[in-house]
Amino acid sequence: METVGFVGVGKIGLPICENLIKSGRKVIGYRRSSLDEFRKLGGIPASSPKDLAAQVDIIFTCLPSDEALDQVICGPDGILSAVKPGQIVVEFGSHAVPVKEKYVGILADAGAIFIDGEVSGTPGMVAARKAAIYLAGNANAAKSLEPVIAGFADLCLYLGAFGSATKVKLINNLLVGLHIAGTAQAMAIGLKAGVDPALMIKAVANGSGGSTQFGIRAPWMAERRFTPQQGSAPGLLHYLDEAKHLADSAGVAAPLLDCLIDVYRRAIPQIGERDVAALLEFFEAGNKPKF
Repeated sequence: METVGFVGVGKIGLPICENLIKSGRKVIGYRRSSLDEFRKLGGIPASSPKDLAAQVDIIFTCLPSDEALDQVICGPDGILSAVKPGQIVVEFGSHAVPVKEKYVGILADAGAIFIDGEVSGTPGMVAARKAAIYLAGNANAAKSLEPVIAGFADLCLYLGAFGSATKVKLINNLLVGLHIAGTAQAMAIGLKAGVDPALMIKAVANGSGGSTQFGIRAPWMAERRFTPQQGSAPGLLHYLDEAKHLADSAGVAAPLLDCLIDVYRRAIPQIGERDVAALLEFFEAGNKPKF
């Protein structure tokens, strides 16, 4: 049985670990808060990232902040203090490319390989193996990860040079933000127009205007089902801001993205801790973007 390590067993990490365990792999996990649910799935808790690194050859991490990533890799009980030659570390959390890049050399000095990874999908999509996994960096290392990733996702794409996975995730999430906002605007109009919501959703989802986000969130909007949160508005705004930086660095004007950022920034106080589908209420309230 192949053993895999996972640091950051949260909303995305937990369903990844569950699928890995179901695929027949032994999974050792670590997070700062409770691992009770992970343990119930058959996972084995580690006492620290260092403890985890000492027991596995492949480490997936999915960390919420730059500070958490640095602590997990370089902290007193971090991966670096127990790293082994040939060990592969993949960070699935979203950080700016320069942030991720600095760990390539740090881990390489210890003989390990750091891979730029991203997960494209909601926790529900991850649980259903429908998320797309993006990898970038060392090609041989990425290739060797494919059989393991097949244990939790049906689609794994190698995107080339380190940083490419992060850049593609930003482009993907620009479209996620656009499709959710478009769905919210369309649903606000459709619900007010008096058509049958279920029939409207079925018609659009199967027509030329449908999208993955429409299929997921239009029913939630019709039912006002905004909890439990599958995607946060502040989290999505972070991606949109980073996508704007990417556009600026590439020298591409992005007026539509500017408008989208304004909508999300103004809607966040109203959405709160609910799912980003609650953006529907922003449009129902008659708010207009400032452009």
